[in-house]
Amino acid sequence: MAKVLQVEIEAEEEKIEEISETQFGLFTKQFARRHGLHLVGTAVCWFLLDIAYYSSNLFQKDIFSAIGWIPPAKTMNAVHEVYVVSRAQTLIALCGTVPGYWFTVALIDHIGRFAIQLMGFFFMTVFMFALAIPYHHWTLKANRIGFLVMYSLTFFFANFGPNATTFVVPAEIFPARLRSTCHGISAAAGKAGAMVGAFGFLYAAQSTDPAKTDAGYPPGIGVKNSLIVLGCINFFGMLFTLLVPESKGKSLEELSGENEEDSSSGNEASANRTVPI
Repeated sequence: MAKVLQVEIEAEEEKIEEISETQFGLFTKQFARRHGLHLVGTAVCWFLLDIAYYSSNLFQKDIFSAIGWIPPAKTMNAVHEVYVVSRAQTLIALCGTVPGYWFTVALIDHIGRFAIQLMGFFFMTVFMFALAIPYHHWTLKANRIGFLVMYSLTFFFANFGPNATTFVVPAEIFPARLRSTCHGISAAAGKAGAMVGAFGFLYAAQSTDPAKTDAGYPPGIGVKNSLIVLGCINFFGMLFTLLVPESKGKSLEELSGENEEDSSSGNEASANRTVPI
């Protein structure tokens, strides 16, 4: 700071000692009391979101093949398969994923992070169950368009929801000295969820009939039951969102409680300097 501002700055050792004595670390009772549930909320929500989001995103082609929207892979050569799958995924992205992000950008400071995340998990739950429970209905040729519309809406509300807010909120609600650490813990939980979703859905979505599974895979629970599981995961994400505070319109110091720390440390310092008469 002295070099940039071209002024001489002297460290005030007394204030540094006071701050170091009053500030708490990550593994302390004070942090657990003030932000423990917040960290559980941000980490678990990110974990659950990535299970649902990555499993749905990575295996779109399997779901599209299951409902008959694109031909089975064995009926196409490699180039044709890449073209067909890319076209289908681009359509889903243009109709659901990208608009969802723009809705978040436009409205996040108006309706708030908490409301967007809760709403996103709620509608993801609704649409997953709406796809899964009458699954046979959606596999009929006449109903495929309806399936794709609802499937696109799950991606729309993922991005106009927790897929945007789960990385925004941890950067706002924790004390400055612990913010990057808590954000990293939450992000690591999300990456763990992505791995669970990627590998778990790969096995779970296999047909219950051993004759219809992909080569080298054991029988799974089928696409229908896998979608039901994803709906349940989104429901739990909605519940854990209740642990996350709303940060709209509040300063970082107010959210993290740092103003309270400063005032309490100032009161203690004043009390220590008081001389009885």
